[in-house]
Formats: sequence, structure tokens, C-alpha cells
Amino acid sequence: MARKPRSLRRKTYYAMKMKRAVHLLFYKRHSKPGAKGWELRRELGSDYIKVTNLLDDYLENLDLQVKTVFEEGSPPENPTREELNRARFFITLKGSLKTKEAKLIGWRIDDIAGLAVSIAYIISKRGKASRKEVGDVLRNKLPNWRVDINLNRYIRYGYLNEDENGQLYLDWRTRTEVDEKALVDLLLRTESQSANQTSEERDTIGT
Repeated sequence: MARKPRSLRRKTYYAMKMKRAVHLLFYKRHSKPGAKGWELRRELGSDYIKVTNLLDDYLENLDLQVKTVFEEGSPPENPTREELNRARFFITLKGSLKTKEAKLIGWRIDDIAGLAVSIAYIISKRGKASRKEVGDVLRNKLPNWRVDINLNRYIRYGYLNEDENGQLYLDWRTRTEVDEKALVDLLLRTESQSANQTSEERDTIGT
């Protein structure tokens, strides 16, 4: 029996590896989604980075992507093999959700707005703010009884992290899923538009 051409065997090899990677990254097996680099290396082999890159290219047409997050801090510019082994890989949206779509994931619109405000406030404080400060800001947006519930939810889902001193930081999921610059620009633009509208209303009343 004639052997398959080398290029076809290679294509089949990586197709099987990509399928296995999908099983590891799509289905939640721990409290956090995805898998660590060392887990992928164990299951897929030493070329797991190439496999995840091929999968990322394949998912692009579906508006999905393979994200890599370094939970220990800011992502290194040129991560070493050891840093990649400790990193977390998971699949997320490449684009953004529409308002109607966001409702389908079980989050109220005001809960999402509260998360955006919390993230933006912590960014404005150079990456750290006390839980009390963030809570006071949220009380201008949410009912008082929901503030602590929402903060605990943001922490539990990996968007915020709280230390033993009650200081809140941006956690791995925010660094991965949120375009921080775009968020701040959007909030500043919204605030500016609101201020202009208020000024125009005062001018109208005064005439």
C-alpha cells in the first residue's frame, strides 16, 4: 500500500492535535476556563504552541481566538518557554458582544456597566483601589444591596482580585478580555457627551 504524501500526513497530524486542543480549551475542567501551558504540553507535545497558533487561525472566521494570559503579571514581550508553560490558554471572542447578546450570558446590563465602571476606576488609580472606594463609586450606579454582591461576583469570575488588605486589582480575565484603553476612551467620550448635553439644556432653560 502506498504511503500518504508527507504533507498530507503532516496535515492529518496537526488536524488531530487541533481537535484535542479544542477539547482541552473549550470545556471547563477547573474553576477557571482553558488550560495551562504545561497541561497542553503534556497532552499535545512540545509543539503545542504551533498547535494553538493553527487553531487560532482556524477560529478567526468564527470570531473566536485563542488567548494567552500570564496570571502572574503583565505579559512579557517575548515570553520564554517556561513562562508559556505557566501561562493560561483559553478560547474567547475576538470581537465584542452586542447588547442583546450580552443578556444571553446571564449578566444584567447594569451588572456589566458596574464591572466597566469598577475596571475604569481601578485603572484611573494606577491599578489599585480599596474595595470601599470602588463600592462608593458603584453606589452611584447600583442599588446599595447589590454592590457587595456584584463585587464578589467580579472577583469570583476573575475580573478583579482582592488582597488581604481590601485592595482591589485587575485580575487575569480583565487583562485578557478587556481592551482597557478602549474602555477608558469610551467612558471619557460618554462623560464628555453627557456634560455637553447638560450644558446645552442649561443654555436652553436660560434663554
